[in-house]
Amino acid sequence: MLRKVLTWLTRGVAALLLIVAAFALYVQIDGLPHFRHTARARNVQLTPERVARGRKLVALTCVGCHLNQETGKLTGKRMADLPPAFGVVYSKNITRSKTHGIGGWSDGDLAYLLRTGVRPDGQYVPPYMIKLAHFSDEDLDSILAFLHSDDALVAASEVDPPGVTTPSFLVKALSHTVMRPLPFPEQVVQAPAKTDPVAYGRYLVYSLDCFSCHSADFKSVNVMDPPKSPGFLAGGNPLLALDGSTIFSANITPDDETGIGRMSLPDFVRTLKHGVRPDGYALKYPMLPTATLEDSEIEAIYAYLRTVPKLHHVVERATEPALDSDRGKQVYDRYGCVACHGDAGVGIGDLRAANRDYPSDPELLKWILDAQQLKPGTRMPAWRGIVAESDYPALLAHVRKLSANAERVVKTSSNP
Repeated sequence: MLRKVLTWLTRGVAALLLIVAAFALYVQIDGLPHFRHTARARNVQLTPERVARGRKLVALTCVGCHLNQETGKLTGKRMADLPPAFGVVYSKNITRSKTHGIGGWSDGDLAYLLRTGVRPDGQYVPPYMIKLAHFSDEDLDSILAFLHSDDALVAASEVDPPGVTTPSFLVKALSHTVMRPLPFPEQVVQAPAKTDPVAYGRYLVYSLDCFSCHSADFKSVNVMDPPKSPGFLAGGNPLLALDGSTIFSANITPDDETGIGRMSLPDFVRTLKHGVRPDGYALKYPMLPTATLEDSEIEAIYAYLRTVPKLHHVVERATEPALDSDRGKQVYDRYGCVACHGDAGVGIGDLRAANRDYPSDPELLKWILDAQQLKPGTRMPAWRGIVAESDYPALLAHVRKLSANAERVVKTSSNP
């Protein structure tokens, strides 16, 4: 009797292994799955207000992944900060090019992709593309209006991304099982009134996808019902810094000891808008200053975060670098310039053209002081009143040195 049981058990295990192996082979061959594409007709009117709002929202949600520093447009690039377990991924060209970008897509096609993750050809785009599940219809239409506008960021560019995306087996397997297209809303989605700061703050935290990074793990995030995500807003999600090292997202629940419970509103605004923490140190990439957010929007986010459940969760913080003997480097690091521009000046914000675009120190200083006034919608914060007057000479000298060095290094690498 025991022998028969063991025989059947062995056969069962063998059958199960065979099924698993067959599924793995199918996933590997099939790649990313395809789904039915049921986009609805949509006709977005391009008004100046929508285009301006769309540029701001694109700066917050799309630019970080799609802006190619070589082209200066949203032509796609290597997503170097993506967890290695996701494979090698290049973001797409989303300029108005009809052959290489999205210039030939209808508003309905774009809205369906951004809401669900399904392209017009039916292919599913895994969660390394942010899905705009919580955006209001008006904000979504503003993004579409900007993508169809004559803004230089989306001007038609006939180039492909600089590499081929090769998603990992893990991503393929998850896309065939638990990672599925999100539902397209059946009803009109409206944003809460800005006069209700808690509700509007919740809307911003959800729509700007703050919860994905600041909860426990990307793989367990509940996109449609964010508070059900394990460790909701308590941080600890492992992320990649610009140098490839691991950094953990911060606990932004109102816990007094491990979260932001003791952070004042002015400190919170300064942290988000300028990237400088209350302790004086800079935010670490991939958390960047959100210079395009208005103070009232940051205040709404703060109001909402004060209402979420407190989670006592100690997050390992990155150690601060020892002070450099170079005064300019000290200032550059202290105020968080390194978070966007990197140690070499070719990070998310590219300094190679700084010396050409701002040949005199007064011109460069004017840009640093009032970038938002000179170029509305730029991700560069306005540093007036943040950087001490005595620190500017050393900062300008260091930026000029980085600009010269970065341009020389790139030219050398591209012309062996």
